[in-house]
Amino acid sequence: MRLQVRKTYKLFIGGQFPRTESARHYAIRSPKGDKLLANACKGSRKDIRNAVVAARKAFADWSSRTTLNRGQILYRLAEGLESRSAELAEELMAMGLTDKQARAEVEACVDTCVYYAGWADKVHMVLGTVNPVAGPFFNFSFPEATGVVGVVAPETPALQGLLARVLPAIVCGNTVVVIPSETRPLAAITLGEILATSDVPAGVVNIISGIKSEITPGLAAHMDVNAIDITGVDDEARVALAQAASQNVKRVIIKDEAAALELSLWSIADFLETKTVWHPMGV
Repeated sequence: MRLQVRKTYKLFIGGQFPRTESARHYAIRSPKGDKLLANACKGSRKDIRNAVVAARKAFADWSSRTTLNRGQILYRLAEGLESRSAELAEELMAMGLTDKQARAEVEACVDTCVYYAGWADKVHMVLGTVNPVAGPFFNFSFPEATGVVGVVAPETPALQGLLARVLPAIVCGNTVVVIPSETRPLAAITLGEILATSDVPAGVVNIISGIKSEITPGLAAHMDVNAIDITGVDDEARVALAQAASQNVKRVIIKDEAAALELSLWSIADFLETKTVWHPMGV
């Protein structure tokens, strides 16, 4: 007989796994509430600030990577998800899914990674253009990354919903601070371990678990966050978060339940800005 080494679910900030600076945690229980599954860190505003600092630090390197390299890294992430699919499925089943549902969700996550990895070197060709102008000039419009993006992931599906919102942001060069499902965060926190070994540079994705009503206002109001996806909060909270985001004119993205999981080029476009450049002919 031996004591089992129980897993400690931590935050994921800047490629590391710190405990929350608040030293608080909350219980994650089975859907019926009769079984304690684990304790997750109850993130704080300070954790959000630390994550934004890490994301900003990583932005210059990540956004300057070649599109081919970003695609390769996301494909490597798909490989990591595939190799740990059994563990992820077990965590999803612990949160109430059947074996079939859990495996289907993990497979959808892998497919989502492959889908967006394929778009990495095609986005600029599809969304960029040469504009006709009246004069001896070339006029080009092309997309570029917005910057640091905050993401509040949907409650369900816990893992697929998170990846479906995070991957469109990072494929085009943004860095992300994401708040996973409040009631079902285990698989999303394990995702941090996969990210840490998948060649995704430290700070590109930062995961802060906790009570959404406590930490989303700090993320929305942070002046160094350039856009925020508040798909994972209820309608009442969205109004207050949008108002907080307006302080530095953040882009606010809101998707309904179906659109949140849709694999689409336009999901990537939500996290892009368009830059237009004029250049004289013959120079």
